[in-house]
Amino acid sequence: MITINTPLNFERKNYSDEELKKIYIAILRPRMIEEKMLVLLRQGRISKWFSGFGQEGISVGAALAMNKDEFILPMVRNLGVFTSRGIPLNKLFSQFQGKVAGFTKGRDRSFHFGAIDYKIVGMISHLGPQLGIADGIALASKLKKENRATLVFSGDGGASEGDFHEAINVAAVWDLPVIFIIENNQWGLSTPSSEQYRCKQFVDKAIGYGIDAVQVDGNNILEVYQTVKKIAEDIRKNPRPILLECVTFRMRGHEEASGTKYYPAGLQDSWSVKDPVVTFEQWLLKNKIVTGEFVEEAKTKIKKEIEEGLEFAYAEPRPIPHTEIEINDLFAPFDFSITNPSTEKKSEKRLIDAIHDGLHSAMKKYPNLVLMGQDIAEYGGVFKVTDGFVSEFGKERVRNTPLCESAIVGAALGLSINGMKAMMEMQFADFVTEGFNQIVNNLAKIHWRWGQSADVVIRMPTGAGVAAGPFHSQSTEAWFFHIPGLKIVYPSSPSDAKGLLLAAFEDPNPVLFFEHKALYRSISEEVSDDYYTIEIGKAKKVCEGSSISIITYGYGVHWAMEVLKRHPEISAEVIDLRTLLPLDKDAIFASVKKTGKVIVLHEDTFTGGIGGEISALISENCFEFLDAPVVRIASLDTPIPFAAELENNFLPVSRFEEQLIKLSTY
Repeated sequence: MITINTPLNFERKNYSDEELKKIYIAILRPRMIEEKMLVLLRQGRISKWFSGFGQEGISVGAALAMNKDEFILPMVRNLGVFTSRGIPLNKLFSQFQGKVAGFTKGRDRSFHFGAIDYKIVGMISHLGPQLGIADGIALASKLKKENRATLVFSGDGGASEGDFHEAINVAAVWDLPVIFIIENNQWGLSTPSSEQYRCKQFVDKAIGYGIDAVQVDGNNILEVYQTVKKIAEDIRKNPRPILLECVTFRMRGHEEASGTKYYPAGLQDSWSVKDPVVTFEQWLLKNKIVTGEFVEEAKTKIKKEIEEGLEFAYAEPRPIPHTEIEINDLFAPFDFSITNPSTEKKSEKRLIDAIHDGLHSAMKKYPNLVLMGQDIAEYGGVFKVTDGFVSEFGKERVRNTPLCESAIVGAALGLSINGMKAMMEMQFADFVTEGFNQIVNNLAKIHWRWGQSADVVIRMPTGAGVAAGPFHSQSTEAWFFHIPGLKIVYPSSPSDAKGLLLAAFEDPNPVLFFEHKALYRSISEEVSDDYYTIEIGKAKKVCEGSSISIITYGYGVHWAMEVLKRHPEISAEVIDLRTLLPLDKDAIFASVKKTGKVIVLHEDTFTGGIGGEISALISENCFEFLDAPVVRIASLDTPIPFAAELENNFLPVSRFEEQLIKLSTY
């Protein structure tokens, strides 16, 4: 354990009495709110409470030191950040009680929300992803030359996550003006810091990243305030990340239900003498900066504010479920209209050329668009999609990234939060597992939770057929098909790829854009050279037919067309889904009702693939129109093998042809 130095040594420096009084009231407010929340918890008026008791000096000191137009990304024990930023207590209390007037309309609890008007971005329960978002916010400020700092919190326990390493590494490499505050309260739930890390002190971690680190007494609000203020002023002029360790102690449990029985006897008592509120109040009284009367008046006034805020929150109705509203709030609304090419000019383009062309058009249309990915700058990406972009758009907008998928997805979200647009190239779709949490829990849920759009496109080179083995050939789209709040696009042709990619950039919601690697240079067609869009969520009828509907996407479209060429006697209609989320159910149902037979084809493995959901939808909505059972064809339920012979057996092409012939004679 870190040595406790008592008593606290408050340094007045040049602060006036009025400034010190304001700081006192600022630290007193969250303490009094917390005391009230603990009462309400026992009364059942709130469901859960994560206590910041004893850590208020960090939250308040840091928040007061930052400029009001600078973002802060707090954690669950940082009530003082929210109060210091002036969030109305009635709205805060409504949030705690799950009321409609809260920031999340009852959809999330406690401090799991953001408030852009107050430049606050709230956390998710996974803790670490917060840090990568701060990188993106700071990057946007740096690119816009705003001379602003960003401040993000983590606990010593949360800093054990890989996101901590990724975010600090990215911030260091890119010289981002981020203050990473580590609230070292020395416990992660019941696990002491000695079981979290082995370095002597937390600031030692900064050495490996080549950044500066500072350690302060987190219970001394003036020391926190002065340090953060000095760091922020410095990195606004000389952008770079700083690690700030604030040594403190969590006086109560991880959350109230967990208790503190695991603390060694006497530990809480030894830290109670460093109470950040009590010691600061005593110092102010001792130095005659405040009087006992002032203290009582301040407490009376704050108590009144709390009671008035609670009365408002109590009067607010509980949420009334409206299914339509819940579904509609998944995505940020926007007015989309199809843009047609302005001329007839076309040229032969491969799939990779069309994607390159679409990206180029988007970069010209949106000066605030930033592209990020491993090796995408001078090298042009492993598939050369962004070849030549650096020379035209510069390295600020076309950014090589470290191998930090989670941090870069988070940074993409941070860019969006701070008013920019972002695209990340996942070098291979297989690597998305490293950024999975950011996608499914941050990008997908953020608008539904608190109304923040995620203007992010993630390009996903995917699929087999190139003998790349089990870690570079997987079809990963079904992993995300289950996640509300995402849009999934999967074009099969160059013209669709360009139009859908440009539509994805117009959409302020998170879009996963799958590109089949084997199709990059193997197919081509005449594609407009102009800017144009294709509506996301609309399937395409590739060919007419009357006896069978083939529902497919990606490479499946080409497999289907190749097989049909060999079997002109089969009159099949091929529906290219193009978009998997949202799914064009109307197009599927219309085709099935027309033909009476259907085969669903995809490259992904059979079990758990998207075909199962499509088959169920058809059975539920078109049963009376079916003349045969719905057939699903997919790859084997194994990992993808490397050897070409094994890969060909894994893929569903031959099985599809057999089943198509069989279905045609059913």
